[in-house]
Amino acid sequence: MNPGRIALVALALAAFAGNSLLCRMALRTTVIDPASFTAIRLLSGALALCAIILARRQRPGGTWVSAAALFAYAIAFSYAYAGLPAGTGALLLFGAVQATMLGHAVWSGARLAPVQLLGLVLAAAGLVALLLPGLAAPSPPHAGLMLAAGFAWGVYSLRGRAPGDPTAATAGNFLRAVPFAALPLLASPLAAPLAIDPAGVLYATLSGAIASGLGYAIWYAALRGLAATTAATVQLAVPLLAALAAVPLLDEPFTLRLLLSAAAILGGIALVIRPPARPSVLPRPPLANDASIDISAGFPKTGHPPPETPPVTSPAPPAGPARP
Repeated sequence: MNPGRIALVALALAAFAGNSLLCRMALRTTVIDPASFTAIRLLSGALALCAIILARRQRPGGTWVSAAALFAYAIAFSYAYAGLPAGTGALLLFGAVQATMLGHAVWSGARLAPVQLLGLVLAAAGLVALLLPGLAAPSPPHAGLMLAAGFAWGVYSLRGRAPGDPTAATAGNFLRAVPFAALPLLASPLAAPLAIDPAGVLYATLSGAIASGLGYAIWYAALRGLAATTAATVQLAVPLLAALAAVPLLDEPFTLRLLLSAAAILGGIALVIRPPARPSVLPRPPLANDASIDISAGFPKTGHPPPETPPVTSPAPPAGPARP
């Protein structure tokens, strides 16, 4: 990988981890509420992405269904970070995205190899260890919201398998998601007052325009020169980057529980997404309904990457960004 490609990958991963940090920072250190943060993030992301595609003389793509999934991810993500540390939230999101895509692959007929089954068990054990009651356990309601956000992003990623330019599709989905974001703003005064301040607006704008919009565009550019397995592997660093950066930026502890859970979850996912070993002898003819998971067969060169923790290429990955 040449230095320019390495720089693009590093910038994209930093942007994805930055989404978790910016959201947590806004909701912890400013008065902005989750609904307002979500609306500003989606609007600023839409404007940034539209500016990029207009400069390329392209038109927005996307669909209303994908936009609804994008909004569901974004609103659950924001409310979850009202009570979760940045690293824990990124790890839960990342695990939920991969579980959703893996579940879809298995439901569609994919077959797990033994080493992939081992990885699935290892990742599940790490998630259970992270969520077990204790002093370092995350808030159950907020953890549930982050898992829901991961499920929504997994659905969004799976829907992004259609051919076409991924940046144009993402721009159109962000544009369509803005009206959805207005609904919580209208309903919030009935339950809790809305609140914004300059710092909160700044964090939300940076999250949408830079960490989401520009981050996705950079990631798509980096994908053109990456092998499927390389791209899938480097994305494993995103939750760890968020957890490490949260120590100096948010004064959040990097606990032994989080370290061990992260090792189990990310290590398990790495086993699941690894490509099957190449046979040393001629393979037998394929049988009907005989499918195995091979991420290298369809990495999302044109798809939705996960926001903060972009979907790693997993079974039945998006082909056509993981966003946000």
